[in-house]
Amino acid sequence: MDLSKIAVSINKAINTQEVAVKEKHARTCILGTHHEKGAHTFWAAVNRLPLSSNAVLCWKFCHVFHKLLRDGHPNVIKDSMRNKADLTDMSRMWGHLSEGYGKLCSIYLKMLITKMEFHIKNPRFPGNLQMSNRQLDEAGENDVNNFFQLTVEMFDYLECELNLFLGVFSSLDMSRSVSVTAAGQCRLAPLIQVILDSSHLYDYTVKLLFKLHSCLPADTLQGHRDRFQEQFKKLKSLFYRSSNLQYFKRLIQIPQLPENPPNFLRASALSEHISPVVVIPAESSSPESEHMAETDDLVDTDVPSLPAPVETKFDDLFGTSAAIDPFNFNSQNGMRKDDKDRLIEQLTREIQALKDELESFRLESGRLCQVLRGRISELEAELAEQSHLRLQALGESEFLKAELDDLRRVREDTEKEQRSLTEIEKKAQANEQRYTKLKEKYTELVQSHADLLRKNAEVTRQVTVARAAQDEVETVRKEMQEKVKTAQEAADRQEREQLEHLQEIQRELVSSRAELDALKSTVASSQQASSEALGTELATLQSEKAELVQSLSKVEAELVAQGQELERVQSSLVTERESGVKTAESLQNQLNEKESREQTLESQLVAARWSSLQGAVEEAEKIIRDSLAQIDDPAHISCTSSADYLASRCQASLDCMDRLHSAREAFMTDSTGVCELLRVVTQCGHLVGDTIVQGSATSHMVPVEQGDALTESVKKCGAEALSLLEQMKQQDDLAAADDSKLKAALEAIHATAEKLRPRGLELQQGELGDLVEQEMAATSAAVESAAARIEEMLNKSRAVDTGVKMEVNERILASCTELMQAIKELVLSSKELQRDIVESGRGAASMKEFYAKNSRWTEGLISASKAVGWGATVMVDAADLVVQGKGKYEELMVCSHEIAASTAQLVAASKVKADKDSSNLRRLQQASRGVTQATAGVVASTKSGKSQIEEKDTMDFSSMTLTQIKRQEMDAQVLVLELETRLQKERERLGELRKKHYELAGAAEGWGESDEGTG
Repeated sequence: MDLSKIAVSINKAINTQEVAVKEKHARTCILGTHHEKGAHTFWAAVNRLPLSSNAVLCWKFCHVFHKLLRDGHPNVIKDSMRNKADLTDMSRMWGHLSEGYGKLCSIYLKMLITKMEFHIKNPRFPGNLQMSNRQLDEAGENDVNNFFQLTVEMFDYLECELNLFLGVFSSLDMSRSVSVTAAGQCRLAPLIQVILDSSHLYDYTVKLLFKLHSCLPADTLQGHRDRFQEQFKKLKSLFYRSSNLQYFKRLIQIPQLPENPPNFLRASALSEHISPVVVIPAESSSPESEHMAETDDLVDTDVPSLPAPVETKFDDLFGTSAAIDPFNFNSQNGMRKDDKDRLIEQLTREIQALKDELESFRLESGRLCQVLRGRISELEAELAEQSHLRLQALGESEFLKAELDDLRRVREDTEKEQRSLTEIEKKAQANEQRYTKLKEKYTELVQSHADLLRKNAEVTRQVTVARAAQDEVETVRKEMQEKVKTAQEAADRQEREQLEHLQEIQRELVSSRAELDALKSTVASSQQASSEALGTELATLQSEKAELVQSLSKVEAELVAQGQELERVQSSLVTERESGVKTAESLQNQLNEKESREQTLESQLVAARWSSLQGAVEEAEKIIRDSLAQIDDPAHISCTSSADYLASRCQASLDCMDRLHSAREAFMTDSTGVCELLRVVTQCGHLVGDTIVQGSATSHMVPVEQGDALTESVKKCGAEALSLLEQMKQQDDLAAADDSKLKAALEAIHATAEKLRPRGLELQQGELGDLVEQEMAATSAAVESAAARIEEMLNKSRAVDTGVKMEVNERILASCTELMQAIKELVLSSKELQRDIVESGRGAASMKEFYAKNSRWTEGLISASKAVGWGATVMVDAADLVVQGKGKYEELMVCSHEIAASTAQLVAASKVKADKDSSNLRRLQQASRGVTQATAGVVASTKSGKSQIEEKDTMDFSSMTLTQIKRQEMDAQVLVLELETRLQKERERLGELRKKHYELAGAAEGWGESDEGTG
């Protein structure tokens, strides 16, 4: 598409005529954004238009721009964000007009800016706001916080849409048919886009509110429900009023909202919600196109005229003779006149019928042409819609690609910004992060220590279980050996019994055979006997032989059975012996596995102990290195600390070193005692590092030479600590590690801190309570004494002075008396308040213990009391000299100011620990205001008396010559210069004195104690 054509369409769409924007020009602009994949040409053309000088021109620009944001390329929103500032300024400028297009332009521009910001914050939403329920869920990333924020942004977006709706309706005269006029349509045309946006926003808001009510309590969403109720009523009323306008009926089908808003407290009401659908009829078109269609219907130029075919048809029927000579009656072959008339009438009727048929043909052809035109228009609209959908799909694809690229760039930018922000935060919070890091490291080390303890307990438990299993295996093995031994003895005994039985049977067999042989010899020897006796004996012997053979067979059978039984017992014995051997071997294998596992666990436990010790040593090294690095950090220069706190840290470090030595020796004796060594190493690293940091911070508060010496001692201590930890990291050097050098360095720092401690801290804490009471009593006594002296001076002045001087002295001393009374009241109120503070804060402790516990506050209270008493005494001395005429009024005024400052210090020291609702605190504040007023009275009376007493010398220069006057002038200038120089020097001296006073007071009262945490 040609860019020049796009620019021409933009200029035609955005003009000064008060008519609606033509649809074809707006469609060309939309297609142009898809063609160039952005809105560069659009903004190049718009920037040349005088939008700030013509309200109609600006209104039509807003309409076209709204269409581009909805239906244009996705990059239109990003390209338009560059002009956000110009649009904001233009909206502010048109907002100064209270009527006409100016106010509408301001509202429309605000709505467009809100739309752009919404789509930039929520890139998942397309310009036309058409999304599925799944895409809506993905937009919130399943996070209730995202859904909550998205609902608020949709409320703001819909609020701007409703404001534009109301603005347009309020600017129209609804009593007339404004929707059919060109001016009315110019204002109503943009509301079509507003209706489309509002319907989607209403639908998404309802769904999001139901989702939020399913996740959050109803009370939390009360504000959301109230805002939705208000917007629901407005949107329903506006949709109803819009649907009754004639202009919208042919262009858009506006949905109607339900009678009542959804009940978000009932989850099932979501199924009753019907999403409002806005329908734009396919045959709808702009008003100018409808006007052209009506004109085409009125003048139909497509139907051709048909006179010529009619004439041709007539000649074909009747010939051409009549046309040549219609008045030649002689050529009709004598036809009568009546026949001719009938023929003429018949022909006329036929002509009329043909004309009617021709008219019907013409009407039918016109209707068919109109139908065809409508069909062509529908096809063209459908083709345009398909093209638009194709372009929209391409645009969405490109938008998704661009969105992916943008997300990658945004992620990179976010990472860069996050890194830069992290660096800035690190620079801004260096001290806090260091201490936080140390604390986290200490916590991690404690956690790792606890994990190692748990692992140690687990290993110990496993070793115990393994030993128990080993004992059980040993018991089972012994039992099996006893069983095997018993079985073997039983088998041997049974075998011996069987062998003895077998030998006995064999002996019986041998004896039987011997008897048989004897019988045979007897038979052989007695053969010679008689045959009868012989036969008889033979029969007897045969019977005996049969019996003996039978008994022998029985014995042999028993012997075979005994042999089989012996074999069976032997085989069972062998089987039991083999199974016992296998069981013993398996038990032995299990025992060996348990022993190897126990050895492995023991080695792992030793390695874990040593690893944990090395980790603790490394963490301690990191802590000390970080502390040494803080010494050279420029941000650490502002950190300060007190010598008292440094001494306490050094002492804690020395105590920890003794514990480290004992724990190291215990670990070398028994490696299972690693827990105590881990704790001591970690605590030692922390305390030594804290000592280094506090030592460096303390060096910032002392003179340069002492500070440099303290810094060198701190660095030496850090180096010795790192050397000791390096030796402890090596297992061979652990026993030979020497901690004497580190102790010596810590003792040197402790000695330096003791030297730097202020003298005020040498006071024993047990004496603080008594000292407070003494100082408060001394202050009261000083005030009482000052009041008595003032009364005495007043009486003496009345007896000696007269006139103006007596009046001035009385006024000054009276004001001083009032000041002393106010100070007395202040001291009494301070005592009462301190009593309340001690009673409420000491608990079960005594008063002296409370003062000792809060030593810094007590020392501040003592200092303030001393200052009040000293100020009262000095002021009385100054008043005495003034009354006697020997003093200066300025000295009296300075003493008054000093007393006011001292009482303010006493009030601050008293109220710092007081309850804000205490009645004694209110009484003390009232007494402080009384002291301030009395001080002002002393200063005023002193100034007044000074002006009355001092004599004003009359300057008479009448007798002086020119030279004398010149000389006096020069002397006066010299005196002025001298006084100015002296004044400047005295001011500098006063400043140095105040600075030194502040340093000494801070050192004496421990003001640097509050900075110990930051050092």
